[in-house]
Amino acid sequence: MGLEVDPAFVQSPEHRSDPTVVEASGIPLIDLFPLLHSPIPDAGDAAPPALSGLLAEVEAACRDWGFFQVINHGVPSELVERVEAAARGFFAMPAEEKRAVRRDEVNPLGYYESEHTKNVRDWKEVFDFVVEEPAVIPSPAERAGVGGGGLIELWNQWPKYPPEFREACEEYAGAVTGLAFKLLELIALTLKLPAKRLNSYFKDPTSFIRLNYYPPCPSPDLALGVGRHKDSGALTVLYQDDVGGLDVRRRSDGKWIRVKPIPNSFIINIGDIVQVWSNDKYESAEHRVSVNRKKERFSTPFFFNPAHYVMVKPLEELVDDEKSPAKYKEYNWGEFFKTRKLSDFKKLEVENIQVSHFAATLCH
Repeated sequence: MGLEVDPAFVQSPEHRSDPTVVEASGIPLIDLFPLLHSPIPDAGDAAPPALSGLLAEVEAACRDWGFFQVINHGVPSELVERVEAAARGFFAMPAEEKRAVRRDEVNPLGYYESEHTKNVRDWKEVFDFVVEEPAVIPSPAERAGVGGGGLIELWNQWPKYPPEFREACEEYAGAVTGLAFKLLELIALTLKLPAKRLNSYFKDPTSFIRLNYYPPCPSPDLALGVGRHKDSGALTVLYQDDVGGLDVRRRSDGKWIRVKPIPNSFIINIGDIVQVWSNDKYESAEHRVSVNRKKERFSTPFFFNPAHYVMVKPLEELVDDEKSPAKYKEYNWGEFFKTRKLSDFKKLEVENIQVSHFAATLCH
């Protein structure tokens, strides 16, 4: 078969999608129903029995898989449907209309059709928006070769059409932010910390939501919707439609497995920040997106990220110089985030920055 896609999309052979990848059983499915009736306890308060069971499930999923699915999460299904309908309407517009809100190196928010992961172009289109305006990050201008530096404010670029697009997106952002804080508090409790121990890091968040559109691909054996990667933030709350295509590397044997779409569910990924905070008790999950020849696919990840000024390091309560020394040196989230963003726009000569670059063993 002749090459049907631009070479920029072609993955190296060892990273291409396996057509025999199967939907795996055993992926943790956690029912958050107890949270609808029992508040998460404050520090020092004993968790009611229903929450104790929930915490045990969350702890096992974070430790053994690095991700899990949740149902009865409190985000209205009609709101999810509105956002998906808005995304479908937006991506169906002519290219010139979408490019009216195209993002660039000055403002990385809005529409984009040529993103790279691991220096290979992704088979997708995206629309990004932050959940709180303005989001403040270090300026990428200096590293991008156009001068500048310091801090910049990010403001959303909203399209004129579909007319309901902005309202649906903003309502959805509020709902998934609330869910993310609940999950963050559950994770804090599994680390034997006060429920709200981590909340202050998100006072001035750099959180954003991405609308993904994966068109049918003529060569799904060569390209990927998103190449293999780990999420660099704290948590990712992902909605995927019923087409499927999310593959996660199973920790037990290193094999890629397909995550089956479950109606009215979200997929929760542990990000690198939680991995560092937990001093490797939990590990972020490597994942990718496979594409197919026949069906378009839509997904909506919410990336729960702290303020740009947050210094990320293993939490002091979890570190003991003798028994469990810190496995990472401290790094600034804003600078890390800025550096990761640069590779979205151009192919880098080396692999982009990873949390492994801050492993404590590299300091000695």
